[in-house]
Amino acid sequence: MKNSNKRTLFFATTIAVVLLISLVIFYLLMRPTLGDLQHMALFLAITAVLSIAIGYGAYRLNWLKYAPSMRWVLLGSYVIASLLTFLNVWLTARLMFASEHDLLLATVLLLFAGGIAVALGSFFTSALIDRISRLELATHSIESGDLSTRADIPGKDEIAALADSFNKMALQLESADKKQKELETLRRDLVAWAGHDLRTPLSSIRLLVEALSDGVVTDPKEIQNYLSQAKKQVDTLSLLVDDLFQISQLDSGGMPLTLEAASIRDLISDTLESFSSLAAQKGVKLCGSADDGVDPINMDVLWMGRAVNNLVSNAIRYTPANGEINIVAKCSGDNVIVSISDSGEGILPEDISHVFERFYRGDKSRSRVSGGAGLGLAIAKGVIEAHRGEITVQSELHKGTTFSFLLPKR
Repeated sequence: MKNSNKRTLFFATTIAVVLLISLVIFYLLMRPTLGDLQHMALFLAITAVLSIAIGYGAYRLNWLKYAPSMRWVLLGSYVIASLLTFLNVWLTARLMFASEHDLLLATVLLLFAGGIAVALGSFFTSALIDRISRLELATHSIESGDLSTRADIPGKDEIAALADSFNKMALQLESADKKQKELETLRRDLVAWAGHDLRTPLSSIRLLVEALSDGVVTDPKEIQNYLSQAKKQVDTLSLLVDDLFQISQLDSGGMPLTLEAASIRDLISDTLESFSSLAAQKGVKLCGSADDGVDPINMDVLWMGRAVNNLVSNAIRYTPANGEINIVAKCSGDNVIVSISDSGEGILPEDISHVFERFYRGDKSRSRVSGGAGLGLAIAKGVIEAHRGEITVQSELHKGTTFSFLLPKR
């Protein structure tokens, strides 16, 4: 209602300004007497009031609401404007012209001018409606599911701006739809892969427990051996559940990072100490170093420790006896680059682009005997990216693999 009143007031004010300007031009051009000026002012005021009444009446009848299309709205506007123009000029001419011949001539010319105005308005209306129709068709395409549709409407007017906003919205919808499909695929794969990885240790535990429960094994040493194997399978299940929980935190954005100024040198030292026993059992040499100036670095020590542990554990898993693993931290401007290099068999070229995918272990290592759950690298990537860093991998068959990640110091 407030906008309606403003619109009406603007319409009346505009006509009043036009009336005033017309009288000023009439006076400057004709230099009329005071009486003629008063008569002209009266004539123009009457036609102005009549124009306001007709325009406001059409508006109050809400003809915009009942119009079948925008084309008829615009054409109706041109016709009303032409009729008001004809009426204003014709009435003034009727009162002022002494010659009937001149009045008839003026009438014909006004009708011609009005027709030309309506025809020209119709021409521009068709171009305008065509732009709107193209936007409408694009909307219907989006509605039918074709999210790749874009409205190609050049220009700088409001319709072009609306089309640009529409295209941005369509792009966001397409991106969201693509992400939704990827998440759905990932969800199905997650259920399948998790079921596969959970089934194996659970089956082993069930067989071991059934053997003990049925009294198949009676020797104390054998019983202890069975219990030890069951414990290993339980540990495997525990690690898998922990990995799944951490993956869910990464997906939900709920990773509780506690950033603090910490030492990457100490983190590498702790990692070497943690894996020294495992590396020794496999006959793998494990070493590391850090350049001066790498510390301090702003990070969550626990999460970053988990990421580095995953990378080192992966390197030990695929490095044969007498191999070597080297952890190196170097400065690179305001960043730190940490590299974990091994002398293992390397990664097949077709596998490199998939190594950070969840549950991906490659065909040669799909067995749990040599491969883990396939979540370690995905977790490491998520942790590093949560720290605003990035991780890359380089590998050469029969020579080794290097995982490198870059972290901003602050």
